[in-house]
Amino acid sequence: MSFELRCTKKDPVVSTKYGKLRGFFYDDVYNFWGVRYAVAKRFHQPEEQPSWDGIKDALAYGYVSPLLEDPIPDNEITVPHRYWPMGEDCLNVNIFTPTIDPLAKKPVMVWLHGGGYSDGSAIAHIAFEGDNLARHQDVVLVAVNHRLNAFGFLDLSEFGEEYKNSVNAGMADIVAALKWVHENIASFGGDPDNVTIFGQSGGGGKVNTLGQTPAADGLFHRAIVMSGVHDPDGKPKRKVWPSPEPKELALEIMKQLGIEDGDVKKLEKVHFRLYIMAVNRAIRVFGRKGMVVGWGPKANDWYAGDPLTVGFREHFKQIPTMVGSTLGEFYQTSTPENKLTMTEEEQKQVLYDKYGKEDGEKVIELFEAAYPGKNIAIADSVDNSVRPACVKYCKVKSRGEHAPVYSYLHASVYDFNNGMPAWHNCDIPYAFGNGDRIPYCHATRNAEDLCVLIPKAFANFAKYGNPNAEGLPEWPAATEDAVPTMIFDEKIEVKTGHDTELIEFINTIAKPLMMSFFKPKTDDDEEGTVWGY
Repeated sequence: MSFELRCTKKDPVVSTKYGKLRGFFYDDVYNFWGVRYAVAKRFHQPEEQPSWDGIKDALAYGYVSPLLEDPIPDNEITVPHRYWPMGEDCLNVNIFTPTIDPLAKKPVMVWLHGGGYSDGSAIAHIAFEGDNLARHQDVVLVAVNHRLNAFGFLDLSEFGEEYKNSVNAGMADIVAALKWVHENIASFGGDPDNVTIFGQSGGGGKVNTLGQTPAADGLFHRAIVMSGVHDPDGKPKRKVWPSPEPKELALEIMKQLGIEDGDVKKLEKVHFRLYIMAVNRAIRVFGRKGMVVGWGPKANDWYAGDPLTVGFREHFKQIPTMVGSTLGEFYQTSTPENKLTMTEEEQKQVLYDKYGKEDGEKVIELFEAAYPGKNIAIADSVDNSVRPACVKYCKVKSRGEHAPVYSYLHASVYDFNNGMPAWHNCDIPYAFGNGDRIPYCHATRNAEDLCVLIPKAFANFAKYGNPNAEGLPEWPAATEDAVPTMIFDEKIEVKTGHDTELIEFINTIAKPLMMSFFKPKTDDDEEGTVWGY
């Protein structure tokens, strides 16, 4: 390891299709930040950027997409964040690479951040730093910023042909980023013919969306979906509130700005902060009517639709895929006492209090069969939504002729906050090899193994389409009938169907999970949101 810093006026410099870029070299990794991959007018599809003369600096993270609400810092120990200046000129990537030899052909991993389709950024987590993956796993890491919320997913298709795909503009940005990677990544030491897209939560959803988007075909070759699968037909059922019609929403936003003639061209020119204020007022107008305004891609002739709803495209079925989730996801519950130091009777009482004596006993029986030796009080936080959706996803994608599909579950229990099972996001720093940056990664008994083996598995999958790695038990691919799952826990092992009965039973007795960001917003809601992602 070398802590050499190199950043002169001419070194390190790479040549791209559009011009030369200057980054910096530090600790054995080349960094190029805030690299623009396209330009876009509001509501329109991204376009190729103009070329430039001379050398342009790539020494600062670029703007991130404007957000509709300010993030509220909260409990940063579980999800350590970074907040950054916002602007509509946000179509940029950050690149971390071990070499800038154009002939090196290193595997490329393209990161798509979470936060649904409304929040987050390529640098929103401290864990998103890509230098450790580049340094220790010999890959090129590319993290993508793109338009979000009402900037990337407002449906204006009823206002004319030029807006027919405005509802998917944010996803079109990512396709443009992948095209840029295909054309330019060799200059950064990467192999344009070995590109893995990976993302967590909303980022995992973006991975699936790209798989269902013909315009992205040939631009990526492997896919990793982390806690990003939702089964619309699965349990527990979420309460679904009605949404306004797209044109109704657009007209209300314009009304809030005094644009009474429905001229979208005027809406394009409003300062982005005034536009945000108008969008939020419109959201609350509909919230008072019990309606929810959501953001995300919409099936049309550009995007085929969610694979668990419409089926996997044949091209996507030929993409090797890894799918995983965490033991607790959003279902975290806490107790006044530390679960990890409770007596056996106290642990049982946690389940009796939640489910009653009879059902609690059944949960305990099934939990002990699924996770022998694990603290039974943790059973009150078992995810019964994302995990079964991931299993179904693996089975459906494995039908017929298909590339390998691999399943994992991060099931560690952490010795803080009175005992926390792996939660939504907590596997991210491991995937990036950033356990040294995140304190909670060391609050498990086998922290060293997890910090070494998880990034190795992710990198091996990117390199070979197979996550098997030295130090891991044999990891078979899924089939239509069985989904072997690599369980990253105190003991790392592979099991098949170990938790099926447990989750099925919990789904017969548990209340549906209610998330605040799916509920109507009213005037009483805070002007901000806690990022649990």
